[in-house]
Amino acid sequence: MKLAFLYAGQGTQHVGMGRDLYEAYPAFRAVMDAAKLDFDLKKLCFEGPEEQLNQTQYTQPCMVAFAAGVTAVLYEKGIRPAMAAGLSLGEYSALCAAGVLSPEQAIELVAFRGKAMAEAVHDRPSSMAAVLMLGREELQKCCDAASHLGVAEIANLNCPGQIVIGGDAAAVEEAGRLAKEAGAKRVLPLKVSGPFHTSLMAPAGAALEERFRGETFAPMAFPVLFNCKGDVLGEGDTIPGLLVRQVQSSVHMEDTIRNMAAHGVDTILEIGPGKALSGFVKKTDKSITTYAVETAEDLEAAVAALKGA
Repeated sequence: MKLAFLYAGQGTQHVGMGRDLYEAYPAFRAVMDAAKLDFDLKKLCFEGPEEQLNQTQYTQPCMVAFAAGVTAVLYEKGIRPAMAAGLSLGEYSALCAAGVLSPEQAIELVAFRGKAMAEAVHDRPSSMAAVLMLGREELQKCCDAASHLGVAEIANLNCPGQIVIGGDAAAVEEAGRLAKEAGAKRVLPLKVSGPFHTSLMAPAGAALEERFRGETFAPMAFPVLFNCKGDVLGEGDTIPGLLVRQVQSSVHMEDTIRNMAAHGVDTILEIGPGKALSGFVKKTDKSITTYAVETAEDLEAAVAALKGA
């Protein structure tokens, strides 16, 4: 068995996430308790309000704290991956798992990232939508045709049959309408608070570039596959450089999953909340076994299965 960890991004957060894990595992509790932020992270995760939890500057540190806590418990139980990746924000959780960032550092960095992303478009109506069952080339034409209304770009290539677009609200709505006319099965608006992974996030990229100058990135304990490449570090790549690119360019999740398989991965553990990524894996490569961890019960079941494998 060759195991990879795959970390969830924004959109799967919900009030109550991590409460049972916090009660069950001291290692999870230690990560949550160590977070130094300008809001009560535990209270927001466990009690809400949901409207606040769904704002990107709060969503991001809550999701990474959850992921780092789950990872700490898995490591304590002897479950370690051969490689890791994450969807969007989840990339920071993957880098934390690989020892590049400490949990406290990752949580603080994504809190900064969330604020920078919120500020990038705070007075500009924007949106994102998932387009089902339309090819990339056809969808790109729809985005181009809607560009007279503003920015509409491909943001996430999640799996066969699911591509996310983002940008200015009017342009995204028009691109979605054109996509349906072109044969898309469905166009689903997403529960996110900004046009992530589009050129509208360029100011956030600039802010991150500046912030990273003062950060230390430790060596990777195992390879991480990066969103903007869909693969591992290449010649000339740097982690800060790829993270700056990542916030303002497309996420290649389908390529990431295919390249994990090419690197010999046959089992993927999704660290949530949610099970969206397991769905992407199944649609991309049915031969990969998936487990998803969102609750203490999930975690115990996954550990038992992986130790038995």
